[in-house]
Parts: sequence; C-alpha cells; structure tokens
Amino acid sequence: MPFIAYWIMQVISWAGTLVGLGAFVHALLQRADAYHAADRKTKPIWLAITGAGTAAMGLFGFGGAGSLFWLAGIVAVLVYLVDVRPRLIEVQRGGKNW
Repeated sequence: MPFIAYWIMQVISWAGTLVGLGAFVHALLQRADAYHAADRKTKPIWLAITGAGTAAMGLFGFGGAGSLFWLAGIVAVLVYLVDVRPRLIEVQRGGKNW
C-alpha cells in the first residue's frame, strides 16, 4: 500500500473511533427514561451497542483484515447518531409528542 494511502486509512480509522467515543459518551450522559419516551431501545442496550462499535473500530483498523468489524462498528455508531440521538434531544427539550 502506498505511503499516503496508509496514512489516509489511519486518519479515517481514528476519526471513526473518536466519533464512536463521542456517541458512547452522549449515550452515557442521557437520562434513562428519555430512551423509553423516544420509543427506542433502553439506555444499557445503546451503551452496549455504541461501546462495542467503538471497541471494534479501535481494535480493528479500517483497511486491514478486520475491516468488516470496523465497518459494522461505524454503522452501529452512525445509527445511534442519526436516529436515536436526535429523538433523545427532542424528547428532553419537550418537542413534539410522538
């Protein structure tokens, strides 16, 4: 693998891991009842999903033999960030009643 491609893959790998860590911390700081009010899985389940996804990204870098695990980790974290996080924020701010 060329030198520049290697470093690009490393940056992508570590950026994904940092995003996962941010998602895990966000999930950790939310109220447990907000998950129920947002009609999503429980807080411990989302902590496990984001934690396992972040661990997979940290252990298996992007572009190597563990790319499939890295990809599964980033998908799990992005589902939280795109689907669950906005609903939690809306519920805790007293937005629309779903």
